[in-house]
Amino acid sequence: MRTILAMSRFVRSERQKLADLFVTVGPEAPTMCTGWAARDLAAHLVLRERRPDASLGMFLPPLRPHAKATQRAFAARPYPDLVELVRNPPLWSPVSNPLTEGLTNTLEFFVHHEDVRRAQPDWHPRDLPKEDQTALWKQASLTARLRLRKFPAALLVQAPGFGEVTTGAGGERLRLVGAPGELAYFLSGRQRATRVQIDGPPALADRLRGTPLKI
Repeated sequence: MRTILAMSRFVRSERQKLADLFVTVGPEAPTMCTGWAARDLAAHLVLRERRPDASLGMFLPPLRPHAKATQRAFAARPYPDLVELVRNPPLWSPVSNPLTEGLTNTLEFFVHHEDVRRAQPDWHPRDLPKEDQTALWKQASLTARLRLRKFPAALLVQAPGFGEVTTGAGGERLRLVGAPGELAYFLSGRQRATRVQIDGPPALADRLRGTPLKI
C-alpha cells in the first residue's frame, strides 16, 4: 500500500511539472517523440485519458485512423486549454483515477516529461528523491523482464541501491547499470538519450542500444 501511494503521489507531481513545462516551452517545442511537438504530445496524453474508444487505436491497427483523427482534433484546440486538460485529468478515466494511476501512469508521465525535457538544450538527469526512484524502479524492473526477455544475452539490469533483475534469452553476459529513472527511460525505447553504463561485448552492447523498445 505504501508503494502504491508513493507511485500515485509521484504521478500527480510529474503531471503538474509536465503541464508547467508545456506552458514554458510552448506548443511547437520539439520532443523526443519523433514527429511530435509539445502540442501533439499533450494531445496524446489527453486522448489516452479522456477517449478510451480512440486510445484503443494505439494497440489495434483497425482503430488507428480513429485514434489519429481524435488526437489531431485535440491538438487543434487552443493550447492553454489543452494543457489544462493534461493538468486536470477526469476521475472516471480507467487510467487516471486514484485507484489505478500509480500503476498506469508512473512510467507514462515520467517518460513523457523527460521527452520534453531532453529535447531542450543543456538537459541533465534529475536528482530525484529516493521515494520517487523506488517507484520508478518498481516499474522499470517489471518492464526489463518483459521487454528484454528475448534479447540474446544473459542480461543483468542493476539500479545501485535499489535492486537488480536478470532477464534475456541467455548467452553472453551483459550488464546494464543506471539510476532508476535512466533505466526507465532506456527501457521506453529512448536508449540513445539516456546516461547508463553497459558492460559486456561491444557488439552486443551496441545491439542493446539499438533494439526497438516501446513504452
